[in-house]
Amino acid sequence: MDQATQTELEAAAFRRLLSHLHQRTDVQNIDLMILANFCRNCLANWYQDAGEDRGIEISKDEAREHIYGMPYSEWKEKHQTEATPEQLAAFEAAHKS
Repeated sequence: MDQATQTELEAAAFRRLLSHLHQRTDVQNIDLMILANFCRNCLANWYQDAGEDRGIEISKDEAREHIYGMPYSEWKEKHQTEATPEQLAAFEAAHKS
């Protein structure tokens, strides 16, 4: 597979991941952190870093809006819930090592 095709496939997979996360607003960032050790904010940071690596300035707010599909403050208001004691305990257990 040539590099251009690989890049296109990776970009398509990333867009599908974002679409999936936009649809699954019930999945909280802490759930992602417990299971996969990354969350939507991590994706936004990586997106911002990728821009920086290419000389493109992307603000934290712009990166988060791209990943969340709306301004971060709006997403938090509409979809974010308080972490439960069980989630916090699972997070701590997952990140002890």
